[in-house]
This record gives sequence, C-alpha cells and structure tokens, in this order.
Amino acid sequence: MAWIDGAIHRAAGPDLLAECRTLGGANTGGTQITRGYKLPAKHVIHTVGPIWDGGGYNEDQLLANCYRNSLALAQQHELRTMAFPAISTGVYGFPLRRATKIAVREVRQFLSSHPIPQTVTFVCFGEEALDAYREQVDR
Repeated sequence: MAWIDGAIHRAAGPDLLAECRTLGGANTGGTQITRGYKLPAKHVIHTVGPIWDGGGYNEDQLLANCYRNSLALAQQHELRTMAFPAISTGVYGFPLRRATKIAVREVRQFLSSHPIPQTVTFVCFGEEALDAYREQVDR
C-alpha cells in the first residue's frame, strides 16, 4: 500500500523520511521502527510487504512475517497499541481476503501468548476491506 506509506510520511513530516534514510532498509517481511514525529502515534513500525506474483513465491509466509515481526518489535519497545493497514493489498496486489486471513491469524496467535501489545486495530480503507476483516475476526 504505497499510498498509505505516502500518507504516513506526509502527516509525520520530513523528519520521518530523514530518519528512515538512516535505517538501511529492510528485506521483505522485515521491520524497522522510527519515531512518529507529527503523527499522533509516538512510533511508526515500517514493514516491507510482498508483491503478489501468483502465490508461488512464498508470498503468504512473507506476509505473515510482516505481522509477526511488527508485533515482536512492538512488544520489544513496549508499545501497548498498534494499528495495521491491509499490508500488500494495494498496489502490491495481494488478494484482500487471503491477506486478511493471514493478518487475523498472525495477530491472534501472537496475542494469545504475549501481553503486549494490548490492543491491535485493523485499519480498513473501504467497505470491501471492512467486510473481509469482519469475516475473519468473526470466525
């Protein structure tokens, strides 16, 4: 969701990009943490989602790693709340329902054995995403 990344950077201001440039990047499924700058959030966890290429290139596992690694980083930094967009479902083309199944599964598994973060919010952009998440959360 490159447009979400852009929205976060615009809202946080130029200092976020400056800090990101010091991090050295991350591999697909990897994570980095920065300050939130002008955002209401104190921190931003950055993850590199997989580009969908038909499902034969370990995309499911890479997407699961995005969630697992982000949650572990939140725990490491004692972040009590966090929010996720539907990682990789925008311009990266990951099928929405498949991605939401992975997202909800990974968050549930992590939270079942870790006290932090205490609250995880799935941020949905549009009715289709909202319906997909509701379907998975209600299972």
